[in-house]
Amino acid sequence: MIQVGAVMTAAFQELPAGEIVEALSTGEITVAGRLTEASNTTLYCTVASAGREIPCVYKPVSGERPLWDFPHGTLAGRELAAFAVSEALGWGIVPPTVYRGGPFGEGMCQLWITGDPTVDLVDLAQEHHHPGLRRMAVFDAVINNSDRKVGHLLPTAAGHLYGCDHGVSFAEQYKLRTVLWQWQGEELATETLHALENVRLLLRQPDSALTAELSSHLTKPERYALRRRVELLLEHRVHPYPAPGWPAIPWPPV
Repeated sequence: MIQVGAVMTAAFQELPAGEIVEALSTGEITVAGRLTEASNTTLYCTVASAGREIPCVYKPVSGERPLWDFPHGTLAGRELAAFAVSEALGWGIVPPTVYRGGPFGEGMCQLWITGDPTVDLVDLAQEHHHPGLRRMAVFDAVINNSDRKVGHLLPTAAGHLYGCDHGVSFAEQYKLRTVLWQWQGEELATETLHALENVRLLLRQPDSALTAELSSHLTKPERYALRRRVELLLEHRVHPYPAPGWPAIPWPPV
């Protein structure tokens, strides 16, 4: 069933994000299977909307495993916050994502992305001149992603690079842990600085859509830490370095 859904998704990836978000939010969700390798309950589903069935991933809050460093029951909301930041940056790194009810209660629902099976993900993760990968490294620094593994890279046949599994992000303390360290200390690209400046302006506006979305899922200290990370990137204008005393690469890295 998952293979069928993967084939279906290619067409839906071309739809406007707003249209996909509407379908994911209001369509009837049906569970088709479970991704057994995921540490938290992760269900492959379809959402029926306007005569179409859109494949998606549904992660109910009730299936989240307690963690020592993140408040229990907050991972789904952090996935929503990651989507909001991705959209504000204009990079489309996170697939369309919503927070909704489902067969197992409230949770995160995200468009299923078809990965290009011809791409070697280990080789991709080590590339230095891939603009989408480099933007993803900056994105991870912004959201303080503590778990960017090789398997979280979703390159499509159309050439776009998505990323998934952002539930353990937005901690107050610096917890960046990623396989994408190849640009550490290098200057940020000009277009990256422009995108970061736009996010900084939105974070400073109490009535912006970004601020409203983040306020629904992150604590005030977490939102302040997010703004400071953006400000520091703009101040230093370089890709960050690993933190001393914190594992720089997730385990397992794949």
